[in-house]
Amino acid sequence: MSVQRIQKILSERGIASRRAAERLILSGRVAVDGVTAKLGQSADADVQVITVDGGTLAAVPEKVYIALNKPRGYISSVTDTHGRKTVTELVKDCGARVYPVGRLDLTSDGLILLTNDGEFAKRLTHPSSGISKTYRVKVSGDCGRETLARLNAPITVDGVRYSAPQTRVVTRDDEDSTLLEIVLHEGKNRELRNICGELGLKVRRLTRIAIGGVRLGGLRVGAWRILTADEVRDALRG
Repeated sequence: MSVQRIQKILSERGIASRRAAERLILSGRVAVDGVTAKLGQSADADVQVITVDGGTLAAVPEKVYIALNKPRGYISSVTDTHGRKTVTELVKDCGARVYPVGRLDLTSDGLILLTNDGEFAKRLTHPSSGISKTYRVKVSGDCGRETLARLNAPITVDGVRYSAPQTRVVTRDDEDSTLLEIVLHEGKNRELRNICGELGLKVRRLTRIAIGGVRLGGLRVGAWRILTADEVRDALRG
């Protein structure tokens, strides 16, 4: 017998992330042996019948891990009520039901991972994991020595405290354009844009090039590939 929280079971079966699975339960769309499930409830998927929207759960799927070069204009979601394009549309032929791990906002591009492995997604996104995320950020504005020093120090913006990123200059195109490489270990919502805005820098382009030990490399925009076993391990090593 293997008794688990229902949201964990749904995540392992590739139905949704744990957070999304919790929303399914709260909305009354999940049942156990014909009885509507409650948040926090546990079940044994081997002996009990668990349904979502009336459909019985499929067997545990093979775990899939995907690296996608997300184009700008796509949201990091499975569906969107406003009709915007989603990253899952770009991997619909991968042969599995996957969902994005974390977020990369609408106007940003670059590396995003998708998977049907809920435990992998949880470990990768949990704040305590400290998994590094590396970005190339093109900014305009004064990016002199003083600004760079502030970019490498903790900062508070609108009451939100951000830990010190690791920042270096890649190139300076002209007096008002600088390409930076910035490594974050928290990944709070719109962290880089908020920090740069506080320092008077305008973000002209933001591209994520690495998550932990997984790098974007030469993957073309809009294309995806399956991660190797080594990359799956490296992603969780920070």
